[in-house]
Amino acid sequence: MPTGMRGAAIMVMSAVFNACFSERTTIAGTNASSCNALLPAEAFGSAVVVIRDFAFSPAQLRVRPGTKVTWVNCGTPGSDSHTSTADAGKWRSPLLAPGATFTAEFATTGSFTYHCEPHPGMTGGVAVE
Repeated sequence: MPTGMRGAAIMVMSAVFNACFSERTTIAGTNASSCNALLPAEAFGSAVVVIRDFAFSPAQLRVRPGTKVTWVNCGTPGSDSHTSTADAGKWRSPLLAPGATFTAEFATTGSFTYHCEPHPGMTGGVAVE
């Protein structure tokens, strides 16, 4: 792997690692390509939901108990902020500007639906099995 690519990979892995162990993080310089690089977070014992184009991706997520789920706003700089807000009140993120993340841990089994407060048409779900 060329040195430049290795450095970029280390920066992305570091951002994912930090996002998994903090409630809210901002990833400097986040853009569509770096958000796509965040997706293989399973290697870190977590899962990532990308927020882009007024949608959560994946909209429906299945995880095991104890998994940390991190929402990443992959919008372009200056685009809308979003939240990840549980319908039943289990978690509520602050407004996430582009590049910001929020992490919640799912310790128990169940189905948890959520939405974006400013954009209630944005919905998703986490099934913990």
